[in-house]
Amino acid sequence: MTADIVGSIRPVARRVLPGFGLTMGVTLFYLGLIVLLPVAALVLKASEIGTERFVSILTAPRTLAAIETTVLAAACATALNAVYGLLMAWVLVRSRFPGRAVLDALMDLPFALPTSVAGIALTALFAGNGWFGQWLEPHIKVAYALPGVVIAMAFTSAPFVIRTVQPVLEDLSPDYEEAAATLGATPWQIFRRVVLPSIMPAYITGLSLAFARSLGEFGAVIFIAGNLPMKTEIAALLIFIRLEEFDYAAAAAIATVLLGAAFLLLLTINIIQAWQLRYADRGS
Repeated sequence: MTADIVGSIRPVARRVLPGFGLTMGVTLFYLGLIVLLPVAALVLKASEIGTERFVSILTAPRTLAAIETTVLAAACATALNAVYGLLMAWVLVRSRFPGRAVLDALMDLPFALPTSVAGIALTALFAGNGWFGQWLEPHIKVAYALPGVVIAMAFTSAPFVIRTVQPVLEDLSPDYEEAAATLGATPWQIFRRVVLPSIMPAYITGLSLAFARSLGEFGAVIFIAGNLPMKTEIAALLIFIRLEEFDYAAAAAIATVLLGAAFLLLLTINIIQAWQLRYADRGS
């Protein structure tokens, strides 16, 4: 009898999160209301115009030029942040100097600063009569040219690289670096073979987020770019122009392309990260 009673007692499954059903329901409701619903409305609006009109909008010379300018400038800005962001994260983690806390706080300034304010400030600096522009103008034109678009995108997207890599560097144990140094490895070899593989997943994530952020940048770019069609006009501005013209179909079509590009980019990066983590686990 006692054995039957004991055998009938089953352990109660304990959930990791109390009230999981409620919290998951609220999360999915918020996701659907804030993210999925606007995205679905955008895709449905673009699908209403038909394939022929959709293709004609995207293959228009002005649209192709705006997308090309956006992608090229975003790639250049990401390349700049690939170097600058990694160096800044390294300095903030591995160096101690007066004013380090202030410099660390300044890295979040592009997050808090309105992008229009950033665009006005960059224009004042790099215009032909600006502080930097008056010296650069005889050699390279920054404001109202492609370099200005790149600088604006790099400014607004730099924190994504820095803040993604910085915590990984802080958590990285120095034991492996010290062991490599005792085996005769040079500082460059230690960085390339020990540090860089450890931070690579976070590094790739930061770069992908910076690139996606640059693709959708608007406020900081329109002030410094000059918005010249076929030259410095970006896709986000062209979408805004089409909305002002009440051409909602064209705006939805261009926006859908940018949305699809950003989604595919992030999906690809997540797949690469998962593969790298599995490879690292097998190696360890």
